Amino acid sequence: MTIGQAFMIAVGLLLLFLAINKKFEPLLLVPIGFGAILSNIPMAGLSESASFQAYNKALTYEELVLDDYLEDRLEGNEVANISRYIDLPLSVQNENNFKSAELSRNIRSAMGDSLAVCENGLLCKEAYYEVKHNDVKKAFELDEVARQFSFADGILYLFYSIGLASGVFPLLIFMGVGAMTDFGPLLANPKTLLLGAAAQVGIFVTLLGALALGFTGGEAAAIAIIGGADGPTAIYVTAKLAPDLLGAIAVAAYSYMALVPLIQPPIMRFLTTEEERKRSMTQLRHVSPTEKIIFPVLLLLLVGLVLPEATPLLGMFCFGTLMRECGVVDRLSQTTQNAMINMVTIFLGLSVGSKLQAGQFLQIDTLKILLLGVIAFAIGTACGVLMAKLMHKFTKENINPLIGSAGVSAVPMAARVSNKVGLEANPHNFLLMHAMGPNVAGVIGSAVAAGVLLKYFGS
Repeated sequence: MTIGQAFMIAVGLLLLFLAINKKFEPLLLVPIGFGAILSNIPMAGLSESASFQAYNKALTYEELVLDDYLEDRLEGNEVANISRYIDLPLSVQNENNFKSAELSRNIRSAMGDSLAVCENGLLCKEAYYEVKHNDVKKAFELDEVARQFSFADGILYLFYSIGLASGVFPLLIFMGVGAMTDFGPLLANPKTLLLGAAAQVGIFVTLLGALALGFTGGEAAAIAIIGGADGPTAIYVTAKLAPDLLGAIAVAAYSYMALVPLIQPPIMRFLTTEEERKRSMTQLRHVSPTEKIIFPVLLLLLVGLVLPEATPLLGMFCFGTLMRECGVVDRLSQTTQNAMINMVTIFLGLSVGSKLQAGQFLQIDTLKILLLGVIAFAIGTACGVLMAKLMHKFTKENINPLIGSAGVSAVPMAARVSNKVGLEANPHNFLLMHAMGPNVAGVIGSAVAAGVLLKYFGS
């Protein structure tokens, strides 16, 4: 076990502690933390493809043979070509060595001209990824080599490739969130859509910051979406634009979602006065079932026709809401809200955990992502509060600026935080339903922001 693997196992244990002992997003952090432990157990290969496991074994064999080669060089026994030396093993003559030699030759043959020879003649990991990502024919040959030598894809790798790389898991989660979401508070006060839009400013400010720090456009877009405080959206965008950063971005997104009660209140208090926090709001009007049925369909058509890239996320969200409100598919709605979303959450969490391998996570870019993520989240919260203050000045009705902080997509936690801070200032000031309007608007806003990022930074 390497030091990095031991550290990442400790990180997995920390995530489990936060989830179990501190109740921080336990539904996601428990499977993510356990997935991190599984993916860093040496030689288990649970989060690796069959061809990569075969590649690692061939590489290990070549390192062993290289030791013999260097020893011969020191003794004055020159060998003309190290590749030929590897092809003709002179070490211990046994069946395992011959199988390893054959595996090594087959892999190098499959990689062909794309093979980059590093120092000491070892296979470059970069060359392997170059083949797997950019050459379909050679990638297929590598998979064939792996199967010939009885290697199989790890279970976490299968979860990731089937559910996350394709974007299926986040979309199913969005359907479940839609089935649990009530559009009533938003429809009762449509102006709160502006609060949800304002809270997305943090995404685009952070995008510029990530570009300034040297991230590519796709990586910067994936990092910026953390500011929406919407885990499924962050995972969906990252899987499309920067899959190598998935582990760091997913951990940042869900960590900050869990820390909403700690991060938001100081910002809210700093930007508001005591009198503003005490401000009461009038009771919301009753929203008819017909309005709740028409709105998700109308929303999908309006946004989908203008920004097709947002359609997958918003479409699943609206479909879930329609099942909830139409009243004729209660069994489907209940299944979506409970069994389906719970099952998908397990697989999604384990898939994210599979990307917390030491080699991928322990990089300087991870620290940059964590820093940029909290900045994006803070800016989004601040912009929502400031927009609420501005709306109060230009409208006739009372608007408590605390509800603006709920414009981020952490449903319903952000709305609860707005209500809690309001009650601290005025025990008779119940803001929960008022805050749910911008909270739902934030979900819509983050999906639209994701569509914009995918449109301009997607392939």
